[in-house]
Amino acid sequence: VQLQASGGGLVQAGGSLRISCAASTTIFRTYSSTNFMAWSRQAPGKSRDFVARIENDGSTIYTDSVKGRFTISVDNTKNTLYLQMNKLKPEDTGVYYCMAYYNANTSVGQGTLVTVSS
Repeated sequence: VQLQASGGGLVQAGGSLRISCAASTTIFRTYSSTNFMAWSRQAPGKSRDFVARIENDGSTIYTDSVKGRFTISVDNTKNTLYLQMNKLKPEDTGVYYCMAYYNANTSVGQGTLVTVSS
């Protein structure tokens, strides 16, 4: 699966941004219960950390630091994963990567840079 992330940019603290990840195929299918998609991020000089995940049944998981501010969603008609980020903080700065677990294979996109200024 090919993944193409986009939508990153510079935003002030307290602002909002939505990033997208276009997949080359439909990840979520009614007959597949194990596929999922996720976002992770890598801050400058730090390791890559989990941000959010959405399962085939629509259930979601978030890391504690983004709960209540970020929303992960998917549009199957467009084969696109989204991450709506509200109330952004400088510590949200980093390269955001999308990932897909599809039919027991993992794919990771190239990342999109989000910079939050204070």
